[in-house]
Amino acid sequence: MTDRLPTNWTSRDDAMVESAIRRGATRHDLLRMLMASGVTLAAGGTLLGSATRAVAATPVSGGSLRAAGWSSSTADTLDPAKGSNTTDYVRACSFYNRLTFLDETGLPQMELAEAVETTDAKTWQIKLKSGVAFHSGKTLDADDVVWSLKRHLDPATGSKVNAIAAQMAEIEAVDPLTVKIVLAEPNADLPTILALHHFMILAAGTTDFTAANGTGAFTCEVFEPGVRSVGAKNPNYFKPEGPYLDSIEFIAISDNNARMNALLSGDIGLAAKMNPRSMRMLDGKPGIANYVTTAGNYTNLNIRLDLEPGAKAGFAEGMKHLINREMIQKSVLRGYADIGNDQPVPTNNRYFNTELEAPAFDPERAKHAFEKAGLLGTEIPMVASDAAASSVDMATIVQQAGAEIGMKLTVDRVPNDGYWSNYWLKAPVHFGHINPRPTPDILFSLLYASDAPWNESQYKSEKFDAMLKEARGLTDEAKRKEIYWDLQAMVSNGAGTIIPAYMGNIDSFTDKLMGMKDNPLGGLMGCAFAEYVWLAA
Repeated sequence: MTDRLPTNWTSRDDAMVESAIRRGATRHDLLRMLMASGVTLAAGGTLLGSATRAVAATPVSGGSLRAAGWSSSTADTLDPAKGSNTTDYVRACSFYNRLTFLDETGLPQMELAEAVETTDAKTWQIKLKSGVAFHSGKTLDADDVVWSLKRHLDPATGSKVNAIAAQMAEIEAVDPLTVKIVLAEPNADLPTILALHHFMILAAGTTDFTAANGTGAFTCEVFEPGVRSVGAKNPNYFKPEGPYLDSIEFIAISDNNARMNALLSGDIGLAAKMNPRSMRMLDGKPGIANYVTTAGNYTNLNIRLDLEPGAKAGFAEGMKHLINREMIQKSVLRGYADIGNDQPVPTNNRYFNTELEAPAFDPERAKHAFEKAGLLGTEIPMVASDAAASSVDMATIVQQAGAEIGMKLTVDRVPNDGYWSNYWLKAPVHFGHINPRPTPDILFSLLYASDAPWNESQYKSEKFDAMLKEARGLTDEAKRKEIYWDLQAMVSNGAGTIIPAYMGNIDSFTDKLMGMKDNPLGGLMGCAFAEYVWLAA
C-alpha cells in the first residue's frame, strides 16, 4: 500500500474530516476513521495536518508572539523616515500606518486614506478616513499628513526617501480631511510610493520617537535599540478586524543557526529570513511551517567607482565575470533564487528585462580585465557580514574563483552591529542587502540616480537621470516599459553593483501561526505580519 489517498477521496471527505475536528474528535479517533476509509497512517497524518490548518484558517484573537529578525543594532529607530532595515520596518508597520498599503498582488489599497484620486497623475487629492485616533488620543487630520510628508523634504530629517519625496512640489491641507499633493512632474506611481515603509503618518510636531505615537495596530510598550521591542494590542484601532494578537515582541538573532534553534526550542514562534541551508533541518519538522516568497530582495557586491580599486578601468568588469552565479544559486541559496543580471528589477516584476543576460562566469575574461586594470595579484579586501544575508558564503566563492587566476581577494568579515552605518556605502568593495521595492522608479531613484541616497557604487549618468524622469510621468505603458528596459541595461553594464541572484525569502514559524501571505515588499508580509497573523487555538 502507498501513502496516497484513495482514488475515490473527494472534497466531501475533506469536509467530513474538518467537521470532525471542529466537533472535538481526538487525533486517535480521526486516524481510526481515516484508516477505515483505506488511508495509510502516513497519508492520514499528512491529511490531518492540512485539515487542522484549514480549520484554524478562521482568525481568532488572543495570544502573544515572539518573533526574531536577523539584523539590528544600537542604531535601530522608531522614526520611519530613518528606517533602513527590516527590524525598523517591522516596528514601523506595527506602530504606525500609511496612507495606502500594497496587497499580495502589488495593487495599492487604502489604509489611512479613504481615496487617492487624480485626473492627470500630477495633482492628487487624498481623502482621509475620519475618526482615526493616534495612540495619544489625538484625532488624525490633514495637518498630520502634510507635516509627515514634508519631513522627508527637510535635509535635517535625514529621510531615506528624500530623493523620492522631492517630487512632491506642493503639499497642503484643503480641509481637515483632505490633502492636495502637486508633483513636479506627473507620476502615476504615487499611490504605490505612499505605501513604502518610510511614509508612515505621524502626529504633527512629533519630536520624541521612543514612544512611537502612531495610529497603528499596536502601542509601543518597550523599545530597546539593538535588543527588542514589545507592542500591545491597540484597543482603539480603526480597522474593524485585527490585530488578532494581544502582543508582539520583536527581537533580532543575527546568527542563522541560533535563530533556527530558538524556533525549534520554542523560545520564539517566528524566525525570519532563514538561510536556505537550514531547510534540511526544518523541512518536515513536526510543529514547524515554512513560507517562501520571491519578491526580489537580493544581496549584492558593490564596487565603488569613485575609489580604488573600482576607479581603475576593468576592475568592475573583471569582478562581474568572476561571479559564478549558478554556484551561488544552487550551493549558497539552495535553489531558492533566480539568477540575477546586475540590475535591481526582479524577475516577477512586469518591467523585468527578459532579454538582458547576466554576465557569463568567465575567469579568463576576468583575468584579462584585471590585467588591463593593473590589479592582478594585488590584495583586495571584500567586506562582508552576516548582516548582508549570505554575503560571507558568496564572498568565499568569489575568493576561490579569484585564487585560480592569481587574483588575491580576501574576505574581511565584520560584525553585524554597525555594519550598515560603518561599512555599507563606504567600503571600496563591500556587500549590501536590498529589500524589495514595488516599482522600477523607486529602485532606480533610491539606488542609481545621481542623487540617490543609497547609490552603492556611486554610479552617475545624466542620460540615466533624464530617462528615469521621462519614464516616471508616462502613461503609455509600452513606452514606459521600453525605457525601463534600457535603464536596466545601463545599470547592468555601467554600474559597479553585482547582483548574482534575486533571493527567495524563507520565514519559518510554529505551525500554530496562521495568516501569512505574499507581499511585494518582501518577507514577513512586507514586514507587516504582526497586524494580520493569529495563533490557532
